[in-house]
Amino acid sequence: MTTDTTPLWTAAEVLTATGGRLEGLAFEATGITFDSREVKPGDLFVALKGVRDGHDFVAQAFAAGAAAALTERPVDGGASVVVGDTLRGLEALGAFARDRAPEVRRGAVTGSVGKTSVTQAIRAGLALAGPAHSSVKSFNNHIGVPLTLARMPRETQRAVFEIGMNHPGEIAPLSRMVQPHAACITNVGPVHIEAFENGEEGVADEKSEIFAGLGPGGVAVINADLKWFDRLKSAALRQGARVMCFGSDETCDARLIDFQPEPGGARVSARVWGRDYVFTLAQSGFHWGANSLAVLLMLDALDVPVETGLAALSEFAPLSGRGQELLVALDEGAFTLIDESYNANPLSMKATLTSLGARRASGDGRRIVALTDMLELGPQSAALHAGLAEAIEAAQVDLVFLAGEQMKHLWDALPAPLRAGWAADAAEIAPEVARSVRPGDLVMVKGSNGSKASTIARALAALDAANGEHA
Repeated sequence: MTTDTTPLWTAAEVLTATGGRLEGLAFEATGITFDSREVKPGDLFVALKGVRDGHDFVAQAFAAGAAAALTERPVDGGASVVVGDTLRGLEALGAFARDRAPEVRRGAVTGSVGKTSVTQAIRAGLALAGPAHSSVKSFNNHIGVPLTLARMPRETQRAVFEIGMNHPGEIAPLSRMVQPHAACITNVGPVHIEAFENGEEGVADEKSEIFAGLGPGGVAVINADLKWFDRLKSAALRQGARVMCFGSDETCDARLIDFQPEPGGARVSARVWGRDYVFTLAQSGFHWGANSLAVLLMLDALDVPVETGLAALSEFAPLSGRGQELLVALDEGAFTLIDESYNANPLSMKATLTSLGARRASGDGRRIVALTDMLELGPQSAALHAGLAEAIEAAQVDLVFLAGEQMKHLWDALPAPLRAGWAADAAEIAPEVARSVRPGDLVMVKGSNGSKASTIARALAALDAANGEHA
């Protein structure tokens, strides 16, 4: 965090970084944002042009206490630095913040599933080792990455950045912007495949571009269990990287030996750098076996000991909508809500269903899933949705509620006894799910953010509030 005596940005630095022109008095900024709704006193407001023109909200930013604005034209109400293009100006601020702290060890994370959670778990480990910095939320695109760099406090020792994509050509420039010392690919799956002519292969190649920003001696951390591993490893070696791998094979630098879900988390057995460890996680999803090893290797590459990483992982709770569990009180008992509503794709769907299948409901409780459409799957969407039927049966799910036109393909593929209800959208199916739950049930909600799975999760969580009790 910045302090009153150490500003994040001075007017002189903003001018040097951007080559802009100061209009008004010199200033010091303690933060930076492009969202006028999130402006805090002392922030530098960046007036980006998108669906809405940020210049229309400069007055609102100043009213909220902004110290100055980065704009493309002079504005009233406060100091501004005028530049030719505010997005290019934000990128320049990010590069300047990176270069003014050359001692900072930087990591970067991408993957089809789990990159936000892995990034935040890495940050938890970095924070135990000293002043740390990371992206917030899922700030992983052409705006979020330079913004995260520009927000990096001067006293930072280590930082980790999330890098995402939804079409070809996005990752390489962002990696070069970050210039990471270590870069990780958590996994590759059929996500955003509608943007790639060669499908998942194209996704794999795009993910491998995270190594583009690695310098001499840089570390590439790769999931060795992926069918694309050799392809990803070759890309890293072409960049001159030192490859570290995690997975189930005995040749891995970090090898997963066993993963046992437990109430409120899991117990993991692993071998890291030839040493055996048994440790606990505050995460119960099977995918966290591999994720935890990715975190440990990334921390090692950023000069954080394994033991420090294990301490961080033991306390790292699921992020909102990414596996959070809530015990919801009913009149005669309680059921467990597993909220996976933030996002979904075939890879993460199958992983969470496997995890659900490994859990025991209490008493006469049932396993129930409420799923909404997975998005951006292109021509393969129907088959990928229908293909979830096998994982649902393997997990011994008792009732399946579905919402969305794409989930109708899964509905048609399910055995009749499992079909509890289908509706066109999440809002329509939510009351049906809420009426069906009973004490002892394990209820998992999952779907893409755009298909509003969170509507169902909120309806289920509200049952607890309706009873006047909180677990």
